[in-house]
Amino acid sequence: MRNRLRTTILALFVAALALCLTATVSLAQNKTRVTFGVTETMETHNPYGDSVALLYGIYTELSGPLCKYNWKEGKWDPRLAKSWKVVDPNTWVFELDQRYKFNDGSPVTAHDIVHSIWRIFNDPQSKQKASVARPVKEAKALSDFSVQITTHKPTAPLLDFLCDGLIITSKAAYDKYGPAEADRKHHMGGGPYELVELVQGQRMVIRKRPDHPAMERNPDAPDEVVYRVMREPEQRVAALMNDEVQVAQLVPPHLMKTVENSPKHKIEKIQSLVLMFLAMQPKPPFDKKEVRQAVCYAIDRDKIIRTLLQGQAQRLDGPLGPGQLGYNPNLKARYTYDPKKARELLKKAGHEGVEVELQTPVNRYILDKQVTESMIPMLNAAGFKAKLRTPEWPTLWANVQKGRVPFFYMGRGGVLDPSSAFHQYFRKGGSPRIGFSHPDIDAALDKEQQEFDPEKRNEYLSEAMELITDMAPACFQWRHEFLWGMSNGVDYQPLPDSRIYGMDIKVK
Repeated sequence: MRNRLRTTILALFVAALALCLTATVSLAQNKTRVTFGVTETMETHNPYGDSVALLYGIYTELSGPLCKYNWKEGKWDPRLAKSWKVVDPNTWVFELDQRYKFNDGSPVTAHDIVHSIWRIFNDPQSKQKASVARPVKEAKALSDFSVQITTHKPTAPLLDFLCDGLIITSKAAYDKYGPAEADRKHHMGGGPYELVELVQGQRMVIRKRPDHPAMERNPDAPDEVVYRVMREPEQRVAALMNDEVQVAQLVPPHLMKTVENSPKHKIEKIQSLVLMFLAMQPKPPFDKKEVRQAVCYAIDRDKIIRTLLQGQAQRLDGPLGPGQLGYNPNLKARYTYDPKKARELLKKAGHEGVEVELQTPVNRYILDKQVTESMIPMLNAAGFKAKLRTPEWPTLWANVQKGRVPFFYMGRGGVLDPSSAFHQYFRKGGSPRIGFSHPDIDAALDKEQQEFDPEKRNEYLSEAMELITDMAPACFQWRHEFLWGMSNGVDYQPLPDSRIYGMDIKVK
């Protein structure tokens, strides 16, 4: 009798276990995952230790963000900050949504905002002082869910600095574990996704938090989003065709038809706000304006767009293009393709035949190596003795951020309001990437940033644009029309600033 009872109980236990396992397997099978093939770097666990568009998008989604730009309506929408007000031109107060919690269930508070801004300024690895927190003089918690930001000077575009880039991390985790352990093993975020895995230089995995209040906006967002570093465009497209990834970033024009001809895939196009440019630090020979201007006259942008880029780019005649705040279509200073004019300027500067070394990333941007290879004979035809260097992207990017590369080709992403970018690259005390400044540009940038009237501020931005174009610390080339390869099972509208948010994705 006892043996029969034991057998019956064991059978019931096995059956129950089988049902649980079946339910678990079924749940796992119902989970949705979207994998992106991307080109940007993921070299550190420190969320403040790099300054690239992809990571800003991911980390701000993990941590909040304070607010998010609504491209359809042209305004900032509340997220972690449910509201904000300008108390006076130097003082802003943000009220926080008390429903936002860290992964461990603790609330995201004003003290965490203050801590995160402190970390941007004080973390030895921080790369975000110029692009995120530069205007901030002081951050102070008025209560657990109210934070006051005081700026050094009136800063009309403060939301563009903070909402677009402020990564909010847990003060409690930092105090308990220290920065290295908190970032690597105890990452706390208050956003709709949480960090699962970061393998440096390879991939990043984030997981949906189904009960997060932001999920009300898109309950069909994928359960997991994977970002895989795949710098070769052929590799990204092949992975898309083989269903290894569902979205391929930066499909080059010559591979567009490969994707379009597949019945399971599609191309989504978006005119980007990423500014592609040739940067020149004010060191010999680029300390002379005539030499910088000669570079600008030497490049036949129209030919490169027509041939290599197959028309999938919009020429820039200055730092900005249509749709960007401060854009002026009637610039006095502009550069047509004129190698003769370039030679005259080089001769005037006493640098005819000067040797220059252009450095470019390879497979970070669309056809970056091919584009810069085509520029070398153009520069030589204009009187330079130019050669091209192609270091590995992580090495080049690290050196650019430290101000060690005199002449390079690169892009600046997410430029809707250009104030942050202009101050980062062209104002005294900004980033060392170019290390250029001039009193007239500084004055124009101070005026635009302190002006809260939109029309007047636009005029000051236009003035700064004119000065930057004339002084030519950078030769602006084009804005790419980004081609995103995508599985038909993914509903995703890419953004002009090239940020990627899991919350914007739907899986059919």
